[in-house]
Amino acid sequence: MEISLAHGPAGTEIAGFGHAQPVRVMDNHELEGMMDTNDEWIRQRTGIITRRIAAEGETVVDLAIPAARMALEDSGVPAADIDLVVVATTTAAERSPNTAGRVSAALGLGRDGRGPAIMDVNTACSGFEYALGIADQAIRMGSASHAIVVGAETLSAVTDWTDRATAVLTADGAGAAVVRPSATPRIGPVVWGSEIGMADAVKISPPSGRFAQNGREVLRWALTKAPERARETVARAGLTLDDIQVLAAHQANLRIIEPLAEALGMTDRVVITDVTESGNTSAASVPLGLSKWWHSGKIPADVPALLFGFGGGFTYAGTVAMTPRRA
Repeated sequence: MEISLAHGPAGTEIAGFGHAQPVRVMDNHELEGMMDTNDEWIRQRTGIITRRIAAEGETVVDLAIPAARMALEDSGVPAADIDLVVVATTTAAERSPNTAGRVSAALGLGRDGRGPAIMDVNTACSGFEYALGIADQAIRMGSASHAIVVGAETLSAVTDWTDRATAVLTADGAGAAVVRPSATPRIGPVVWGSEIGMADAVKISPPSGRFAQNGREVLRWALTKAPERARETVARAGLTLDDIQVLAAHQANLRIIEPLAEALGMTDRVVITDVTESGNTSAASVPLGLSKWWHSGKIPADVPALLFGFGGGFTYAGTVAMTPRRA
C-alpha cells in the first residue's frame, strides 16, 4: 500500500503585482510635534521622508483587498482560478476569520461552491517571502493551481508615538502578487530560517503590545549576516550575483538597504528604495516596493530579482524570482 503524491507543474511564476496605501501622508515635520526629533535627524538615520498612516478604523483587511484585486487585474488570471490565498501580516485585525479569508470573500473567489485555501503567515518582516515560498511549493506539489500572495500591515496601530527609535520608522501599506504555473521555474527555492538568540530583537509583546526593537542588534545582523544569507539565496537558485538585476530587500531603513546593495556588488542595478516615501511596512515592504516600481516602469520585465526580508522573531527569508513578462 502506497500513498500517492500529487504532481504539479515544473515551476511557478509571478504574473502580476498590486499595492495599496492609506491616503494620509505623514512627513517628518509632523513627528517633530510628537517627540524629540527633527527632519534632519530622521533623514540622516533612516532615509525616510514620508510614510503613509491608516485612518481610524482602517485595518490590514482594508489594505490587503485592493492590493490583491490590483494584482489579479495586472496578472490577467481569472478570479475563479485562484485556489490559494496567503496573507503575510503581524498586525491582523482579527484572530479568526483570518485576513486571507476576508480577502477571498471580498474578491468573490471560489468555484463550484468551494472557496480557496486561506491562510495567514506571521513571520513579521520576512513574511512575504515565507508566503511566496509556501505558494510556490503548493502549486509545484499539485496542492493548488493559482495563488494570491499578500503582505499587509498597519504598524501604526502598534506604534508608540513617543518613542523616536521606532515611531520614525513605522508605516502602513500592502503589496500583492499573483502566482501561477510555469513550464520552467521562474521562482527559485526559498531560503528561510531564524537566528538563534535573537527572538526578542524585534517584537510586539505584552504588556504594551507596541512595536519594539534592539536597533543596534538588528543593524549588526543586517550588516554582517544578511549579505551571507542573500548570497546563499542566489546560489540556491543556480544563479550568480551578476545575474540579479533587481534588489528588493526589506524596506527597514535606507541605511541598511544601501550597505546591503554595496556588499552584494549591486549598486549599479535596480535597488528598490521605496522606504524613503513609504516607511517601514514590515511584511508589506517588499511587495509594496516591487508593485509601485513595477507599475511606474522602474523595474524591467523578465529579469531575475532578489527578494529578501528579515525581522521579528528573528526570521529571515529570501528567494529569486523573475519579474513578470509585459504584454
